[in-house]
Amino acid sequence: MRKAAVVALSTGALLTLSPLATPAQAAVPVPPIASKGAVLLNSSGTAVYTKTPDTRRQMASTTKIMTAAVVVTTKGINLNHVVTVKQAYRDYVVKNGASTADLKTGDKVTVRQLLYGTMLPSGCDASYALAELLGKGTTPAARVKSFIGKMNAKATQLGLKNTKFDSFDGISAAGQNYTSPRDLAKITQYAMTNVNFRTVVAAPKYVTTATTSKGTKRTYTWYNTNQLLGSYKGAIGIKTGTGTTAGPCLVFAATRNGKTFVGVTLNGAARYTDAAKLLDFGFGSTTAKTMQLRSLPAGAEQD
Repeated sequence: MRKAAVVALSTGALLTLSPLATPAQAAVPVPPIASKGAVLLNSSGTAVYTKTPDTRRQMASTTKIMTAAVVVTTKGINLNHVVTVKQAYRDYVVKNGASTADLKTGDKVTVRQLLYGTMLPSGCDASYALAELLGKGTTPAARVKSFIGKMNAKATQLGLKNTKFDSFDGISAAGQNYTSPRDLAKITQYAMTNVNFRTVVAAPKYVTTATTSKGTKRTYTWYNTNQLLGSYKGAIGIKTGTGTTAGPCLVFAATRNGKTFVGVTLNGAARYTDAAKLLDFGFGSTTAKTMQLRSLPAGAEQD
């Protein structure tokens, strides 16, 4: 997501280090983080590193983590259900200058394909299609509103106090689409319990075919905008986001030697370096010093 009318809401918090940090973490100096907000959670949900963890901030396209989480946890969801792409999805992208999966009007795609289109190239057209599909109502607007209601209901279910959604993709006209680093990390840990979600966000690239309105086949190739994948040893996801006020955001996870950490950086130009530093802090390693970011092909979406 590239455009969002946004506001930053602050509850105020100080940089803290959990007293529960492991010896491996304690052996590595607390890293200086450029991002305005950050958190690193271990697999039990304990924060081993925080920086303004409960400050409310815009989250840009990391919103789509909740979008996908609602989809994959919907009771009876059929990931092979076929959806016909509407012109409205393409018009929405053009109107908002948004990131896109470049879905073609009339193409028949599955819910599974829409998940990849949402999470890899950060397609606002794909997330629009998912929201309209799973929302209830007699009009597209009503169905989208209903779906966003499900996102907020899930946030309430997870006990989140600093999160509110007014968007299915992070484009927020009213600026009432915000979270905190801690809340966003909790959303991510919840989403990562679902195997379908884990599979999607771990893919650096996805190639698939869809049936066109003329009955022919079209190939879609999507690259994951999360450049930490393939760059940091053990990285397994998750999602990028960029907005005018949100700034560059990154939600990430990595597993090494049986340990898994989930982290968030919000509003930080050095998001990948920050993420690597945080993960090194968790793992007690120095990978960040030599990490070379995976490059995206020319023409691939940037987020």
